[in-house]
Amino acid sequence: MLSRIKYIISFLLLISSISFSQIESQLFLEGARITDIKMEGTSIWVATYGQGIYHYAIKDGKWVNFSSKSGNLENDLFHCVAASKDFVWAGANEGLFIYSKKTKKWTKRKFAQGGEFGNWIRSLRFDEKKNRLWIGRFRNITMFDVKTNKFTDYNRVINNDEKTNNFNTIAFDGDSVVWFGVESGVHKFDVRKNIDDQAAWIYFKNSGRYFNQEGSSVSVSDFAFTNKEIWFGTDEFVTKEEPEYNIGGIYVWDRKLKWDRISKANGLGGNGVYCLARTGNFIWAGVYEFKKNNKEEYGKGLYLINRITKKITPVDLSELKITTSNILSLYFDGINLWIGTSEGLVRLKVGNELAHIKK
Repeated sequence: MLSRIKYIISFLLLISSISFSQIESQLFLEGARITDIKMEGTSIWVATYGQGIYHYAIKDGKWVNFSSKSGNLENDLFHCVAASKDFVWAGANEGLFIYSKKTKKWTKRKFAQGGEFGNWIRSLRFDEKKNRLWIGRFRNITMFDVKTNKFTDYNRVINNDEKTNNFNTIAFDGDSVVWFGVESGVHKFDVRKNIDDQAAWIYFKNSGRYFNQEGSSVSVSDFAFTNKEIWFGTDEFVTKEEPEYNIGGIYVWDRKLKWDRISKANGLGGNGVYCLARTGNFIWAGVYEFKKNNKEEYGKGLYLINRITKKITPVDLSELKITTSNILSLYFDGINLWIGTSEGLVRLKVGNELAHIKK
């Protein structure tokens, strides 16, 4: 037990340190637009928008592609992915694709509720302990009980605001809470209570003390968690007509009363946030800027934020073999940070690198 404790302490010190020597990064799937990254067992599953789904076996270093080009999947455009020991789920515009590891075949499921956009799957998160899959759709959230093979849809519209039911992202906060980022705030679900019990759900947006009451609306794109804080990545969407609609930035909540906003004013390259990931005492953020004139998003790179001091360091992407500023997805597997871009996937060994990832 003592040796295990020493190992854990050493590991935590390693990933929190910024005083080592060499960057170890490797580029995979060059040219692919990476939309989501998840880990299951000793496998990495990657969703792409254009090249289908990829599976990476960490032990033998082999990649397998599922796509129309490979002839084993009818769709190539995916937004998200999740996996269990028996299944893989991939979210597309036209429904949920399901891969059985036993039969090695894909099937597709469409949803009756939610209208035309009800089959646009934007986020997936598998709860291994509960053996259930959360499916975030453009309209409605669905809970899939894997054991009973039952799908249950939930409409989470609050105060007739349809954007409260447009799901962007799903994240687990420990074992007892699931957070759902939507286009107008967040839903918090207490998994210890019955899902049909309204007391199990709390919704908050940029009113009262939440999100500093800033902007006309707040669209939550990603989360990062510590014991004492929650980091909310938000979308930027501003126009000449509505310059305060979604102002973007990263909001840091102390889980009590205090809200801080990190934005371009603090050193971020853009106020739009594609993704967040935490490694020890650092938060990584892939950011973008929304241009009012042509109403388009422009990637602004990857930033490293010390969660204690809030110091922001821009990452030199060229050192990581990254040739684009579009950082779309992040996943930390405990050793490596997987960085999904619009032009490929990079695996960065976290630890020694932090002292050398500079502007």
